[in-house]
Amino acid sequence: MNLLLAEVAQATQRLADADVPSPRNDAEELAAFVHGVKRGELHSVKDADFDARYWEVIARREQREPLQHITGRAYFRYLELQVGPGVFVPRPETESVVGWAIDAVRAMDVVEPCIVDLCTGSGAIALALAQEVPRSRVHAVELSEDALRWTRKNVQGSRVDLRQGDALTAFPDLDGQVDLVISNPPYIPLTEWEYVAPEARDYDPELALFSGEDGLDLIRGIERTAHRLLRPGGVVVIEHADTQGGQVPWIFTEERGWADAADHPDLNNRPRFATARKALP
Repeated sequence: MNLLLAEVAQATQRLADADVPSPRNDAEELAAFVHGVKRGELHSVKDADFDARYWEVIARREQREPLQHITGRAYFRYLELQVGPGVFVPRPETESVVGWAIDAVRAMDVVEPCIVDLCTGSGAIALALAQEVPRSRVHAVELSEDALRWTRKNVQGSRVDLRQGDALTAFPDLDGQVDLVISNPPYIPLTEWEYVAPEARDYDPELALFSGEDGLDLIRGIERTAHRLLRPGGVVVIEHADTQGGQVPWIFTEERGWADAADHPDLNNRPRFATARKALP
């Protein structure tokens, strides 16, 4: 074992003692980041090339600073995104939400499907859809200027139409023309603040986390926005907390112009997102 791998073993124990959820993964990711190699190449770093700055970034992670803030990058499906303070770090569970949306759009008999991503944050969802549905027209909106500094970097050179604005009033020019509306909105109840992981509670923007006493305030607003934007037969896909399974589909009722409202599990088989179809006239 070379020096770096021995240090990674020690760092893993330190991170585990600090209750970091994935200590081995993070210790290796940070070692690769500091030494400019891939995780599978750590064994090739010569002892003389060990960089003591490794222990500086391990100390930051021990304090529960997000791994992605330290490295400045987050991975989402086939994307590498720039992230940091002020923008929500995309989570792996959202990948299954996007996967369902991609399948739904591909199943539509539409040559150039129109897609809207509300509360886009880093742009992860919008960029994944633009990349994996090549002929789609993707529009994204974000309210926070702090977040938009990162979003603009990520969408640069893509065909995503990025705008700053409120998700509840966004894209009046697209009313009745959209095939799919997707969103990963804030959905944590204010009463749950103390139970949120430090990486999210202390570093993700509050605007991207909390939404009223039951966490569903913005989702209720997005229901009206989605109905306004979608064409008849168009689909809405919205992420929610695993504890909100069963609650969100009831927001998309037949009385409000929806059909086929349903909940769906993530890869861990926990309720993760709801979908509904705008009813035909």
